[in-house]
Amino acid sequence: MSFSRNVFTFLKEASAAHARWDLEISTSIIKNRRRLLSVLLLALPIIMVCVVEAYEQPEILGGKSAYAPAFYTTNIFLAAIALGFAAGLITGCIGAGGGFIITPALMAMGVKGILAVGTDLFHIFAKAIMGTTIHSKLGNVSVRLAIAFLVGSVGGTFIGGALNKGLYDANPILSDLFISSIYALLLGFLGFYALFDFLKESRGKKASTVPENGAGEKSGALAAHIQALNMPPMIGFDNRADSGGRRISAWVVAAGGVVVGFLAAIMGVGGGFVTFPMFVYVFGVSSMTTVGTDIFQIIFTAGFAAIGQYAVYGYVFYSLAIGMLLGSLIGIQVGALTTTVVEGVHIRGFYALSILSGFFNRVATLPKKLVELEVISWPASLVNWIEQAGNVVFWVAVALFGIWVCGMFIANIGKLRSGASQ
Repeated sequence: MSFSRNVFTFLKEASAAHARWDLEISTSIIKNRRRLLSVLLLALPIIMVCVVEAYEQPEILGGKSAYAPAFYTTNIFLAAIALGFAAGLITGCIGAGGGFIITPALMAMGVKGILAVGTDLFHIFAKAIMGTTIHSKLGNVSVRLAIAFLVGSVGGTFIGGALNKGLYDANPILSDLFISSIYALLLGFLGFYALFDFLKESRGKKASTVPENGAGEKSGALAAHIQALNMPPMIGFDNRADSGGRRISAWVVAAGGVVVGFLAAIMGVGGGFVTFPMFVYVFGVSSMTTVGTDIFQIIFTAGFAAIGQYAVYGYVFYSLAIGMLLGSLIGIQVGALTTTVVEGVHIRGFYALSILSGFFNRVATLPKKLVELEVISWPASLVNWIEQAGNVVFWVAVALFGIWVCGMFIANIGKLRSGASQ
C-alpha cells in the first residue's frame, strides 16, 4: 500500500508540476503582445480556410489536396479549440490533469493514436517556444545536469518514436491498442487514488496532499542512495542549497532522461510531466534548480520528439495543434481565476472525475481493438456499444465540468474583478 501511495504521490506531483508549467507559459503568451500575435498569425491561415469552406470551396488551402493542412475541416478545427479550452479549464482550475486528456480526447474524436501523440507533442513544443522567457528561473539551470539529461531524453525519443512507428507500420489497430492501454493504466491508477482521496476528504477525513514546489528540498533515502553511486563522470549541483553541494553520476541523469524521452514519444504529454518529481525525489535536486532545468529541457525534449519522430513522417495534425493552443490559452486563464471562488474539495472531486472519464474512455475502446485484431470474438454490436458508451461518458464528464467552471466564473465575475483590482 505504501509503495502504491508513493507512486500516486509521485504521479500526482508530476501532474501538478506540468500544470504549473502550462499556466506559466500560457500566461506569458497572453501577457506579451508579440507572442500572442505570433499565435494569431499561425492560426490566421486556418481561420481563413474556415471562411473559404463556409462558401463550399474545400479544395482550396485546407482541403485534402496539395499545400493543405492534414485532412482539415472547419468542424475538426472548432472541436480542437473546444478540446484545448476544456483541457485548459482542467489544468487551470484543478492544477493538474488537463494535459492527460488531450491524447485520449483526440483519439475519441477519431484521430489515429500516432497522430494524436504527435499532435499533442507539437502543441506542447509550440507553446514552449512561444511562452518560455529567459528570466530569473533560468538562472537556476544546472547546465551539466541539463546536458546529461538531454543526451538521455533525445535518445529516449528515438526509442519511443521507433516503437510507435513500428507498431503503426505493422498494424495501425495495434498502435491504437498500445497507446490506449498505456493511457488506461496511467489514468486508472491516478483516477481511482484521486477518487479515494476525494471520498476521504468529503467525509471529513484528512486526504493525502500533493507536495508543493518546495517539497523534497532535503534528499530522501532514495536520492541519497542514488547520489552515493560513484560512476564517473560525476556532476556537482546545488552548491547554494546544500553546504558542500551535491553530486550525482551523469549516467544516472542520462538514464532518467531516456525514461522521460521514451514516455514523451509514446504518450505525448505523458513523458515530460515526470521530470519534476524525478529530479526532486529520485535525483535529490532542489526545487529551484529543478524548475529552471525543466523549463530548459522541455523545449528540446518536446521538439526532438515532435519534429524528429512525428512531424517529418507526417504524423502531426497542424490545424488541430493550433486549435488546441488557441483554446487552451483562454481556458487555462478562466480555470485559474475560478479556483479563487470554489472550495478545494470540489476541485478534488472534479480532478477524479476528469481523470476517470479519460480512463473509462480508453478502456471502452480496447474490446473493439481486440476484436479487430482477432484476439477475442465478441459480437460487433457489443464492442461498438461499449466504445460508444465510453465516448458518451467522457464527453458528458468534460462538458459538465466545463459548464460548471464557466458558470462559476460568470457568477463570480464581479468578485473576481474586485479581487484583481486590489
